[in-house]
This record gives sequence, structure tokens and C-alpha cells, in this order.
Amino acid sequence: MRRYWIAFVLVIVASFAVLGVTGVRIYQQAPPIPNRVVASDGRVVADGDDIRNGQAVWQSLGGMEMGSIWGHGSYVAPDWTADWLHREATFILDQWAQAEGGRAFADLDEERRARLVGRLSQRVKESTLDATGTLTIDAERADAYAANVEHYRDVLENGRDAYAIPKGTLVDAKKQEQLAAFFFWTAWAAAAHRPGDTVSYTNDWPHEPLVGNRPSGDTIVWTGVSIIFLLTGIGAMATWHAMRRRDDQGDVEPPPADPLVGGIATPSQRATRKFFWLTAALLLVQILLGVVTAHYGVEGTAFYGIPLAEVLPYSVTRTWHLQLGIFWIATAWLATGLYVGPAVGHEPKHQRLGVNVLFVALVVVAVGSLAGEWLSVKGYLGGASFWLGHSGYEYIDLGRLWQILLIVGLVLWLVLVARAVWPALRRKNEQRPVLTLFLISAAAIAGFYFAALGAGQHTNLAVAEYWRWWVVHLWVEGFFEVFATVVIAFLFARLGLVSMRTAGQASVLSATVFLSGGIIGTLHHLYFSGTPTFVLALGSVFSALEVVPLCFVGFDAWENLKLSKARPWVRAYRWPIHFFVAVAFWNLVGAGLFGFMINPPIALYYMQGLNTTPVHGHAALFGVYGMLGIGLVLFCMRALRPTEAWRDRVVSIAFWSMNAGLLAMVMLSLLPVGLLQTWASVEHGYAYARSPELMQTPLMATLRWMRVPGDTIFAIGALVAAAFVFGLGRRRGRGPAVEPPSGTAVPIAPTPGE
Repeated sequence: MRRYWIAFVLVIVASFAVLGVTGVRIYQQAPPIPNRVVASDGRVVADGDDIRNGQAVWQSLGGMEMGSIWGHGSYVAPDWTADWLHREATFILDQWAQAEGGRAFADLDEERRARLVGRLSQRVKESTLDATGTLTIDAERADAYAANVEHYRDVLENGRDAYAIPKGTLVDAKKQEQLAAFFFWTAWAAAAHRPGDTVSYTNDWPHEPLVGNRPSGDTIVWTGVSIIFLLTGIGAMATWHAMRRRDDQGDVEPPPADPLVGGIATPSQRATRKFFWLTAALLLVQILLGVVTAHYGVEGTAFYGIPLAEVLPYSVTRTWHLQLGIFWIATAWLATGLYVGPAVGHEPKHQRLGVNVLFVALVVVAVGSLAGEWLSVKGYLGGASFWLGHSGYEYIDLGRLWQILLIVGLVLWLVLVARAVWPALRRKNEQRPVLTLFLISAAAIAGFYFAALGAGQHTNLAVAEYWRWWVVHLWVEGFFEVFATVVIAFLFARLGLVSMRTAGQASVLSATVFLSGGIIGTLHHLYFSGTPTFVLALGSVFSALEVVPLCFVGFDAWENLKLSKARPWVRAYRWPIHFFVAVAFWNLVGAGLFGFMINPPIALYYMQGLNTTPVHGHAALFGVYGMLGIGLVLFCMRALRPTEAWRDRVVSIAFWSMNAGLLAMVMLSLLPVGLLQTWASVEHGYAYARSPELMQTPLMATLRWMRVPGDTIFAIGALVAAAFVFGLGRRRGRGPAVEPPSGTAVPIAPTPGE
């Protein structure tokens, strides 16, 4: 066991050392914000304050929930970086074409178009930012800047159904100009070469043929290297699995009857039931908002003819949809931690009070943050928007005050869990490795959300992206997964299906393997986000290694299925176990297959921010973490009342409907739309792939409507699951679900005062 811990510590220390050094370099080499932007004819175009204030305006409107920047954000409105760059290039090329031949650029022959494109490419890629912080642009580019300002003014004042932007979104002329200045800066960084380099600050993303933005050599080479590492890792993992001794039934003889029957739940454990009911309620609201958000992609600012966007704009519904998804999944997992704590340790004094206080705190943060985001997007908060309203950054959308309160709540949760577990941790027995990793992962969950505070109101966007992905990747995808792995292993051990020793070894080993690629693999989100080129190399290689263990999750699924048949009484837990098996399936398909589909640099270069991203997002976030959350809810609810009769047909409907609906949603709609967009991005440029000219075609409209069957089936399953959870603990069955053992009961938790 000691060598497992040594490997775990080495992986953690080495990986975070690399991530830390990378962060320093990102701070040092982030795209600079000019003090002034002037035209070659002397006109003052914008200044640094305009750009920084424009970023704040963008954040208050929903930021990444209203279109995207550098490919990160929502999918209905344009990517503002790519859109600005394309409009600017088109304006200048048409101006030159009219001046030289009296015709539009599109009407010129191929040779003349190529000559003008070459001239423009040279102009926009040349770094003209001097030592005083003054950025000088050509007069033609200043004219294009003014034209773009007027275009975005019209979009924000009069609205665009194709962008799901309602009329009157932003009417303040000064703020419109500031927002445009921010868009310009992101486009300038996407085209201008870094000093002394041959690629732009965004590694020549987006693909824009009119300015010569194409995949760099690093993008192509490191894609090949990452695939080599992937194949090498799969080979090594396959060899290890082949050499590993695998017993048919594990290393223990399962008990003849359910050891949880006859156990006495502690007061704080009983208090966790309200968390599970809250989980079900939040899930239903999230799905409803998902339906509305998806429909805006078809009808723009209306919901079946109802002008709903006047009250709930797309940027609000998408914000709430994403945020509630994280809230209900996190609530399920946090409640599981509160349940497990007394099960392994003891019931500390006032533990139930602490659990109830935490519940109230979570409700306050959830309701307060949702209300603040709506007020911010509607323009009611003014200068207080960042603190009370919307941060503007996807997945950490909460205003700064709500982020701080959430951190306080997570720290309270850690204290509650730790004080319950601590007595058991002090005992040197087979439980200790599991409990140690359990507390490490719990501390990481409470601590890593602090990274959200690194993305401030005026933080350079490249730096803000670095910290945002610490939360999204390391907090959600990293240590929550470690925590869940430990909890599942512990629950199986408490049922007597595996030994505590095996559970401890498997948990530490799994965490080591996953984090060896997962920590540095965070950087694959930052290929084209204003970061140095070496980020592309590190991110591509280690994100490929992340996929390696996912290729073997079938082993875990098979082992779980075997455990579910170990004894007749285990059938009472088969539905939680089935959800754990579904997690393995979606880990392979959603996180592995669809994740690697977009992770290699050359793939992400063309696909970033297209509908291939929500293919991975839905299949991984709900398929893995959502199914896991539901499985944990069912497991804990079953353990709280192990003899309660369950309506298996109801759970069966929920299980199969959610899985079938999620698969249909992805395969019938999101994936075909994403692949068509990818083709357009390769052939015509990224801006076209996100444009109404493509997205509003009859074929795309049909494919978007094809979400309805999958969404409906999925929603039915979720509704049934929620109704089932609401009823647990309130109904009385006709008889026990399992026969109580005779004289072999082992309490799931010690009795109060024990």
C-alpha cells in the first residue's frame, strides 16, 4: 500500500508543479491590453479603459452565455472574436477591391483575391504595439472598426432572432462602444503575431482564410504525438490488466444477508434526506430550462410563439441550466459525504444542526445567485453586477459575493465531514487508506473552488481562463471524480462485497492513474486562449493520457454487475449499481470517445465552440457525473431504509428513459449538427460555421428539431426519477424489500452517543 501512496503523492506534486509554472508563464505572456489604439491617420480609436470596461459590460450581459470569445461559451450567437475578425477582413477587402477595380471582393478573379488576402494577412499579423503601449492600425482597419461598432450597436439595440438576442439588450451608446472595443481586442490578439514568433497570441485560432489564419505546425505535430501517447498508454494499461490477478467474486465472501438491515441511522444522516429531495427538484428545473434554451436555437427569442425572451433571455436560461446542473450534482455528492461521515466515524455533537445550516446556506446561494444573474443580464444592477449578478464566465457564472458564500458553505461541509470521520481515521486499520483519500478529496472539493476568485472583473482574459478551468476541470472533473470513486468503493465495502483493503488499494490506484493525466490535462482547454505554444504540447499529450483509463472502464462495469448478483439480498441495491454501470458506459462514450473527438489540437482548432462541444458536455457531465449523482442518491436512500419496498418498475423506467433519451439527444441532433459545422469550419472558416447563413438553413433547423424525441424521453425519465426520490422515506411498502438477517446485522452508523 505504501508504494501506491508514494505514486499518488509524486503525481500530485509533479503535476501541480507543472501547472503552476505554466500559470506563471501565462501571466507573463498574456495578450497585452494597449493603452491606446490609434489609426495611422491620427484618429483615436479606443483606449485601454474602453477595452477593460468593455470586458465588464460583456460579463454583465452574461459573458460566455451570450455567444463565445476565443471559442469558449454558448453556441447560438456568434463567436465574437471570429465574427469581428471576419467582418473586419470582409470590409477591408471589399474596400480595396472597389478602389482597385470597382467591384466587390467576391467578384474578383482568384488571382486578385489571393493578392489582396496576402496583403491583408501581412497587415493584421504585424505587431504594431510599441513600447509605450500604443497600438497603431491602418486607416482602413479603423474604418472597419467603426463599421463593426455600428453593426453591433444594431444587434444589441434591435435584437437578432438568429442570435437569440432580444431587442433592447444594451441601449447605452457608451457601453456599446466599450463592448466593441473588447471584441476588437480579442480579434487583434487572434491575428497579431506574438513578438518574435510566427503565430498569433491564440496560436492562429480561429480558422479565417481571409487573414491567413490556418493550423500551425505545432497544432498538427502535437496532434500526432498525442495519438502516439494515447496508443502507448492503452497498450501499457492493457498489459497491466492482463497481468493482474482477477478473482471471480473478489477477495471476500459476501455476507449471507444485508449487513445494513437493522442499522440505526443517526440524526444527521436522516437530515440528509432533504438534500436528496432538493437534488431531485433542481434536476427538474434544470431540465425545464434546458428545453427552453435548446428551443431558442430554433425560434430565437420565442418559445412556441410566446415572446419568452423578453422575460427570460437565452443568456439567462443557459446560465441557469448550466449552474443548476452543477448545483444538483454537487448537492447529491455533498449529501453523500455527510451521510458517509457518521457511517465510518461517529455522530459529533450538533452534527444535525450543522447539516441543517448547510442546507439553508446552499438554498440561499442557489436562489440568490440565480436572481442576481437575471438582474445583471436585464441591466438592473449597474456597477454591482460582477459582485451580485453575473461573473460572465461559463460554469462559474455566480457573482463574486455568491462565489465567496459558496466557498464558505464548502468549507462548512468539509468541517462537518472531517469531524465525523476523524475518530475512525485515527484508528490504524484497513479503513484508514480509504478514509485518508476520502478526506483528501473532500478537502480538494472545498479548496479548489477558490480558483474561481482568480477570474476577476478586469483580469486579463487569458489569465481568467486559466483559473476558470481550474474550477471546471480540476474541481468538477478531477477531485469530484476521485471523491466519488472513494465513496463507491467504501459503500461496496460496507455491504461486505469487497474488503476495505481492496477498496483502499483500488481507490488510491484509480486516483493516481486518473490524476496523472487529469491535472496537466487541464491545459487542453487552453490551446487557443492567449497562452504560450508549449501549453498546446502539454495539454495535447496529457489530455490523451486522460482517455487511457476510460478505455478500460468496462472492467469496472463488469465487476459491479457481478457484485450485484453476489447474493440474493444485493438485488435491493441493483438500481444504484445499474446507475454506476451507466457511469462506466458514459465515461467510455461521453468522456472518452466524444472527449477525444475534440481534444487533439487539430480537431479542437476546427471544432472548438461548435455543437461537437455539447456532445461531449452532455454525455460527460450528465452521463458521468449526473448518473453518478443519481446512483449515490439511490444508494444512500436505500441504506437509510434498507427494508423499504421499492417500486422497481418505476426506477427501471427512469433508468432506461434517461439513458436512451440522452443517447438520442446526442446522436440524432447534437452530433450531426456539430459535424456539419466542422465541415463548414474546415472548408470556409470558423465564422461561417457559427453564422446564421449556415445555422438557419432548413437542414440545420430539422436537425435541431430532432432534439425533441431524445429530450422528451429523457425528461420523462428524469420526472419519474424525481417522483420516486420524493416518495422515498414517505411511503410504506407492503413488505420488506429484503429479508432481515438473523443475528448478523451491522449498523450502517453507530447509535448516538456510541
